[in-house]
Amino acid sequence: MKRRDFLAMASAASAAMWLPATRIEASTPRAFTASAYSPGYRNLLILVELKGGNDGLNTVVPYADPAYYRLRKNIGIKRGQLIQLDGRTALHSALQPLMPLWEAGELAIVQGVSYAQPNLSHFRSIEIWDTASRADQYLREGWLSRAFAQRPVPVGFAADGVFIGSAETGPLAHGSRAIALVDPMHSVLLSPRVARGSAQARKPGNARISSLGNDIAKAGSAARPEASSDHERPEPDTAFPSGAFGASIRAAMQALDGHNAAKGFTLGGRDVAVIRLTLNGFDTHQNQSGRHAALLAQLAEGLAAMKAALVGMGRWDSTLVMTYSEFGRHPRENPGKGTDHGTVAPHFVTGGRVRGGLYGVPPLLAQLDGNGNLPVGVDFRQLYATVLELWWGLDSSNVLGERLAPLPLLRV
Repeated sequence: MKRRDFLAMASAASAAMWLPATRIEASTPRAFTASAYSPGYRNLLILVELKGGNDGLNTVVPYADPAYYRLRKNIGIKRGQLIQLDGRTALHSALQPLMPLWEAGELAIVQGVSYAQPNLSHFRSIEIWDTASRADQYLREGWLSRAFAQRPVPVGFAADGVFIGSAETGPLAHGSRAIALVDPMHSVLLSPRVARGSAQARKPGNARISSLGNDIAKAGSAARPEASSDHERPEPDTAFPSGAFGASIRAAMQALDGHNAAKGFTLGGRDVAVIRLTLNGFDTHQNQSGRHAALLAQLAEGLAAMKAALVGMGRWDSTLVMTYSEFGRHPRENPGKGTDHGTVAPHFVTGGRVRGGLYGVPPLLAQLDGNGNLPVGVDFRQLYATVLELWWGLDSSNVLGERLAPLPLLRV
């Protein structure tokens, strides 16, 4: 899809955009103005990467559209197994733990998210998301690294950010000071000291290299023996889900709360601007239904536990949680009862100051492109503009290279 075609389609689809009834003017600011209620990086951002490309149509389901069931005869989710949000949209039943957030008005769902001329390679597409580039543009620095270059985090912070569950620096690449906890189930630190994200090797168009380079490796990657077993560390009040993703959330919350100041991973009572968590396994080409349900359950249970922990710390109102993924899945199921790489997907944004509801462009199954994929409705960089301008009070055009309208997801 050419860029001008994308812009025209997005304009035509705007009539279908769902926004809450109030403060819609916030979605189209005429000029940058720093948020009146933002204390900058004291507002924490938690990014949750759904690695592999999440199937948006079986996450936020257009159950009232007959085309959904025609395209997905085997993996389409029956109405009786869905959590209905309104007359045409529902959630996968595995997302039930998110309903208290939805009912409290603290969960925003942004539909139709991607970019013009979507690339369906895992490596290239996540590089586009990590650097906030156009599809035909190759940038070196992660979008968060560019933000921190524009306005450095306060001197007293432990680092710019922490990434947990993956050695890939992603949006913190090439410039950020980041701490990596690659195996939260065993407290394996990639480095016990702050390391530069610039050590991640990248080449345009090639696979991303997850090694952070010799300078970090020499600092030591073995687990600290005294932190290797869970029973040795204090338990927070929150019950975290089992598995690697639950362990990642637990490690992040313990670090913020100072629970393991004496053992294992700790921020030493200091702050960071961003935490990036990774939930693996979304490349569901075969036998998707059971696998996808289990992944969504991990996500929902994890986000619910995260809220409980942050409320207990008094940090829920100063935390913004946002999901992202390299792409969605194809609307039509494949012969293996799975889905292949597609274009758009919905994403979740939650936090104490989030204005909940449905945003963006719902799936337009009657307007599939020549490859049978969904049209793009929301540029993913608008999510980043929302973080940069409304959450941190930065000029997003200096980071993103052009003016993109923030989404009205936050309330004063």
